[in-house]
Amino acid sequence: MKTPSEQQPPRPVGPRWATRFLQWFCAPHLVDEMEGDLDELFQERVQQIGLKKARLRYIRDVVSLLRPFVIKRKPTDGLDRLHQQTKITAHHQRFGEYPHPSTLDPIMIRNYLKVAWRNLIRAKGYASINIAGLAVGMAASSLIFLWIQSELHYDRFYSKTDRLFQVYNRDKFSGTRQVWGTTPKPLAPALKQDYPDIEDVSRFRPTTFLLTATDKKLNISGAFVDPAFLNLFDFPFISGNRQTSLSGSNGIVITKSLSEKLFGTTDALGKVVQLDRKDSFSVTGILDDLPDNTQFSGISYLLPWAYFVTPAWDSDEWSSNNNYTYVLLKDKANPDVVNEKIKRVTAGHLKGVIDDVSNRQIFLHPASKWHLYSKQENGYLTEGKIVTVRLFGIIAGLILLIAAVNFVNLSTARSEKRAKEVGVRKVAGAQKSALIFQFISESMLLALLSGILALLLIVLCIPLFNDLTDKRLSLDLGTVDFWLMAVAFVLFTGLLAGSYPAFFLANFQPVKVIKGTYQSVNAIFSPRKGLVIAQFTFAIVLIIATLVIQHQLNYAQNRESGYNRNNLLFFYLTGDLPKHYGSLQQELLQSGAAISVSKSLGPITTINSRQWGLSWPGSTKTDKDIEFDRFGADEDFLKTTGTKLLAGREIDIRKYSTDSSAVLLNETAVKTMHLKNPVGTSIHFDDRDWQVIGVVKDFIFASPYESINPVIVNGPKGSVDLAWTSIRLNPANTTAKNLELVETVFKKYNSGYPFDYSFADESYKAKFADEQRTGLLTGLFTGLTIFISCLGLFGLAAYTAQQRTKEIGVRKVLGATVTNIVRLLTKDFIQLMGIAFVIGAPIGWFAMEKWLQDYTYRITIGVGIFIVTLVLALLLVVLTVSFQAIKAAVMNPVKSLRSE
Repeated sequence: MKTPSEQQPPRPVGPRWATRFLQWFCAPHLVDEMEGDLDELFQERVQQIGLKKARLRYIRDVVSLLRPFVIKRKPTDGLDRLHQQTKITAHHQRFGEYPHPSTLDPIMIRNYLKVAWRNLIRAKGYASINIAGLAVGMAASSLIFLWIQSELHYDRFYSKTDRLFQVYNRDKFSGTRQVWGTTPKPLAPALKQDYPDIEDVSRFRPTTFLLTATDKKLNISGAFVDPAFLNLFDFPFISGNRQTSLSGSNGIVITKSLSEKLFGTTDALGKVVQLDRKDSFSVTGILDDLPDNTQFSGISYLLPWAYFVTPAWDSDEWSSNNNYTYVLLKDKANPDVVNEKIKRVTAGHLKGVIDDVSNRQIFLHPASKWHLYSKQENGYLTEGKIVTVRLFGIIAGLILLIAAVNFVNLSTARSEKRAKEVGVRKVAGAQKSALIFQFISESMLLALLSGILALLLIVLCIPLFNDLTDKRLSLDLGTVDFWLMAVAFVLFTGLLAGSYPAFFLANFQPVKVIKGTYQSVNAIFSPRKGLVIAQFTFAIVLIIATLVIQHQLNYAQNRESGYNRNNLLFFYLTGDLPKHYGSLQQELLQSGAAISVSKSLGPITTINSRQWGLSWPGSTKTDKDIEFDRFGADEDFLKTTGTKLLAGREIDIRKYSTDSSAVLLNETAVKTMHLKNPVGTSIHFDDRDWQVIGVVKDFIFASPYESINPVIVNGPKGSVDLAWTSIRLNPANTTAKNLELVETVFKKYNSGYPFDYSFADESYKAKFADEQRTGLLTGLFTGLTIFISCLGLFGLAAYTAQQRTKEIGVRKVLGATVTNIVRLLTKDFIQLMGIAFVIGAPIGWFAMEKWLQDYTYRITIGVGIFIVTLVLALLLVVLTVSFQAIKAAVMNPVKSLRSE
């Protein structure tokens, strides 16, 4: 007997799955010879190139044998069948048993697929409806899942995401705790120096400059950052040194796209870029284009913080909150412990600067929650966009489920046709597992065809979907992971759709089938009817959601804005415009392009600044916590914006030099301050007294969905420069002519800058972008849900009409009219829709009431929305079912009676 050391190692063999694949497709009389040759060649290669490479070559050789003369052919003379029987006999002689055919045997699998294909070809209408419904469901849910994946990875793809945080402020204003994300400039170095748990810190300040390189000029957005920014956020570097590119004061890091725009190439290291035609910067690094699922996606370049500090563009005061601060904690640092340590940092530096610091805190907000958990609620950041992500995740799952329900309904509705087949198979000795596998293979084949069609739909529709969602979603068709996910998705869909019909049909008992006593599809209640109710319940909920969102959007859009948005244009005073503003204003009016020009703190469509700490006659210490929206203007503010004056007069520094320290109040501010005679009142803020000279009608500064805040409009003596120009264009001219005239004057005083402008109506419209996008997506998904549901309903109506063909013929012979027959066939489906409405209406009302809670200015969900929903749902059912009902009703009764 040999010792273990003397025993021979096991003989290597090729991949077993490749051998089984060969046995499946190879003609029986060739398979032994092919296997022997491949094995001999495999053994030689093992000695020459090693086992791993030999197995790869073995797989390649098997695939190369997929040729017409090798692939199995239908036996014509019994030789193939004899060869197979010989193999079975040999197996019996070798193991002393007769092998029963396995359900998973390659020959059986091939037979299942062949039968499945024949069944689908035989029932083309049924197959077409199922393939269309599944394809649309798979495509829609896949697009939603792509969007969800992008949202879930928002700012989560950094290598240090779990240690990244943004610093937020928390304080109490107007009796309510509030949070905000801007922080004082000295906070970052203080955190880095005084707290060992903090590894690194970077400030971030958005900016816009005119970038000039050779003959290219671009007015584009960027940011000032500390050198540590590129360590915290490891965006891919194309060229340059990540560690040192922002360490100086004259280096600039640009994105790949900006490099190509400025220099026509990404090889731009060392090239010079000029900022605002003044200071020159050398390109020290080039970033790959930032993805759209990051809050920094709008940034095209990074400038060193050292340059930002030099011109002193920001205050070093701890009371000035104009910058964003990002923190990287050390590996094992506990965020809760760090939060407790740092929460009173700003409060400590603000003692004596502001009256009450008892509620002032700072805290860390993790990067994993920046995008999805950013809703402010009572001084905390809670669920925000994650609610929308969950909602659309549920919608995606339900759309796919509805498509699967169609398959289940149509499969069980066809049970009468398949029952006899099942009965014969069982009588002939077919096992239940074989029948289940047969029906599962049919659903898998159908899911595969649907998956191919769905992939085509996704490729065609993804550009439109990107426009709707403002994303850059794409399919990674060249990766193995994509195809593995696609195959898994198809298999899951096939199992989801086919499992119940497979078990349902396989459970038919031969005796009951022959007697005709198996469950009738016309039972008072059946799982099929329950599924139809579930389908249309979901459709009704989505219809209600679409109507409510659209109603709320229209309600907010029709809200009085408080100013005239038509022909109102504004632009930033760049370059030399501030010092030539008087001449610019005069020439714009003389050119005929404008009827009014005003300088302001910002566009009237945007909140430019907020102010607290105000005091006035009769105010209390608590009143200093009231937060005011702040606007600034020099003259012709009312005339230019179309805002209405209710009392006093407007600011006019040409006639009244003292108006540089004058203010206007809106109606809400007057009510908040409890002023009975506001004109002439003295208000103190910004370390000076301001005189109230007028009251203006409330106008919408912020969100049209929120209540209007108290507003102060101060003269040009404020702490922030008036750096915007608002222009009321001449309505007597065309917009194109006005823009041409304005640009001519603009270029005269600022030739080195591009003429960038915005219209007030477009800026105001942008406030509704999120709601419009949600409404469009909800409407789209509602339409797809209805389409898929109606496809299934159409198929069910066809099979119901076919099943009752003889009954219809008898009724017609007895005098029934076409109307009677149509009513007969549609009655059941209308009843199912009624039940679905009773279930879906309360669910839709509850869901949309929760959604509307986020809006102060909102609609009330009235009964009209439910009436429209019910009428629309019934109309869809009647139109879908009536086609098949009328077709059956007009059939010649002779043919109807002969059909059975």
